[in-house]
Amino acid sequence: MAVAPQPPPRFYLQPNIPPSISKPPKPSTFLLPPPSPFPPPSSSSASLPARRPTHACSCSLDTKSLENSQNWTTISYFPGPDPVQFIHGSSVSSGVPSVPMAAASFATVGKHLKKVCLFYCAETKSLAERVAAMSDSIELRGINWRTFDDGFPNIFIPNAQGIRGQHVAFLASFSSPGVIFEQLSIIYALPKLFISSFTLVLPFFPTGTSERMEDEGDVATAFTLARILSNVPISRGGPTSIVTFDIHALQERFYFGDNILPCFESGIPLLKNRLQQLPDSDNITIAFPDDGAWKRFHKQLQHFPTIVCAKVREGDQRIVRIKEGDPRGRHVVIVDDLVQSGGTLIECQKVLAAHGAEKISAYVTHGIFPKKSWERFNYDNAGDPENGFNYFWITDSCPQTVRAVINRPPFEILSLAGSIAASLLI
Repeated sequence: MAVAPQPPPRFYLQPNIPPSISKPPKPSTFLLPPPSPFPPPSSSSASLPARRPTHACSCSLDTKSLENSQNWTTISYFPGPDPVQFIHGSSVSSGVPSVPMAAASFATVGKHLKKVCLFYCAETKSLAERVAAMSDSIELRGINWRTFDDGFPNIFIPNAQGIRGQHVAFLASFSSPGVIFEQLSIIYALPKLFISSFTLVLPFFPTGTSERMEDEGDVATAFTLARILSNVPISRGGPTSIVTFDIHALQERFYFGDNILPCFESGIPLLKNRLQQLPDSDNITIAFPDDGAWKRFHKQLQHFPTIVCAKVREGDQRIVRIKEGDPRGRHVVIVDDLVQSGGTLIECQKVLAAHGAEKISAYVTHGIFPKKSWERFNYDNAGDPENGFNYFWITDSCPQTVRAVINRPPFEILSLAGSIAASLLI
C-alpha cells in the first residue's frame, strides 16, 4: 500500500520572552507620582543652595501587549548553509499557556532591561542563535576554540575587556568527557573578567543517572560534577547561577554547594502546549514507564488521565506491566526525563498497544540515544501503534541528537530556546 509523504519534523519554539523586550512597536510615556517636597533647609545649612522640589517625572518605556503571547513559532530544517528558517504559526485557540517558572519575572525583566552577553561552544551554536533571536537583550559573543599540537585546548576570548560590567552567560553541552575540560576552562575564566554576573546554562546534566551507590566502591559521578561546578569562581555580582532542565533525580539539587545557585527548569510546559495543538488533544492520556517518572512529572500533568507502568520479574526476565490506568481507545503519550537505548519505552509501547491504545507517542526532555539507538523507533502512519509512534518529542538539550533525527519521523524537536532566554533575563 502506498504511503503518503509526511511533512518534515519541526522545531517548536515557545515565545517565553516578554514582548516588551523584543522589538517593541512604539514608546509609551508614564508619569511617576510626585514625591513629597524636600523640607526647607535648616539654619545650619543656610549656606547651601536650597534643592528644588520635584513635582513630576516622566520616563519612556517600550511596551507591547501580551495579547499574542501564546503565538507559536516553528522552525523547519532545510539542508544548506543556513539550515533553519523561521515560520510563524497560529496562536493557541484556548487555554492558558503553561510556561516555566522563569517567566514569572517578566515584569521585573521589562522594567530593568537587563542585557546579557551569551557565549557558546561549537555544539550549542544553533541553540544559542535561537535563544538570541528571542530577545534583543541577548547578544551573542564568540570564542576562539583551538588546540595545541598536543591536543590540549588553546582558547581565546575576543574583546575580553568589552564584557566588563556586563551580565554574561555560557551555553554549555557536556556531550562527552572529551569536551568537558575545554568548556570548564571557559566556565572558570569568564567570572574573573570583572563581569556583573555569570550564568551557566547546562540544559542536560549528563551524569544525572549516576546519582547513588548500590555497592561499596561505586562512584556517584553526579555528585562529582556537581561539586566541580559548585567551585566556579564568583563574579562581582556574587555566586554563579546554573540553569538545567529536568535533572534526573530531584535529590541531586542538594549535591550543589553554597557557592552556586541552581535554577531547575522543565521541558514539560513545552509538551503541554504542543499537545494542545493536536487534533485529538481531548483524547490524550499520559503514561509513565515507572514509578520514578510518575513521582517526577505527575503534578505537572495532573489534568490528563494517567497510566502508570511498572517492571515485574517473571522468572529471569523483567517485564513491563500496566500498574494502573486504561489505554483503550486513547492517544497515549509516554513521558520520561531521558532516553538512552529506548528498551523500556519500546516495552511500554507494546503493552499499551496490547491493551487497546489507539495511538502511541512519546516525550523525553533529553534524547541521548547512544550508538544511534534512535533508529529503533519507527513511525506509525498506518494505525499500527504496536510497531510505531505517531510522535516522538525531544528537546534540543542534546545538539548531536537533534542533528541526527531532524528530518526523521516520528521525531519532533521542542526547542528550549524560549525557556533559556527567559531564565537569562531574570
